[in-house]
Amino acid sequence: MNQIASKGQLRMSLLRWVFFIVPVVVLLGFLSGQIAGSTEDNRWFQALVKPDAQPPGWMFGAAWTVLYIMMGTALAMVMHARGAPLRGLAILLFLVQYAMNLLWSPLFFGMHQVTAAFWLLIGILVAAFVTTVVFGRVRKAAAWLMVPYLAWLCFAGILNKQIIELNPRAETLVVPAASTQI
Repeated sequence: MNQIASKGQLRMSLLRWVFFIVPVVVLLGFLSGQIAGSTEDNRWFQALVKPDAQPPGWMFGAAWTVLYIMMGTALAMVMHARGAPLRGLAILLFLVQYAMNLLWSPLFFGMHQVTAAFWLLIGILVAAFVTTVVFGRVRKAAAWLMVPYLAWLCFAGILNKQIIELNPRAETLVVPAASTQI
């Protein structure tokens, strides 16, 4: 026997990474959105004029859940690739772009900084693209798992830009407090 671990043992090792990393990535993404108030009942967001291409609110939660699962799986594959050249760089790049990703919702929904959020989104796209390229040098499948995320970031960038154009005063928009009449 020339191998340190069998194929079955290696597969189980990857599954352990997936079962740890994916829930962490999904949970942090969910918490970022919840803390920022990026739900359909965000009154500031409701008051904005939306682009025609704006999907229904439930679609964002569904899309981000799938994207975070794919991103987490990609990261787990790279983390599992012990000894692979560029593995450390790939992990670092992922963490940088993911931290930027987690900051977007608080910036846009929480602080109402739509223009700054757009530029952050451009930075996320660049960082995610570089991450994907480096992931491809470590594990090709990991890079392919990042492609839908890149496409969604492009779509999100278009929506963000259109919101800026449709709402020139979005950053100073004050929504009156909710009132209840008896």
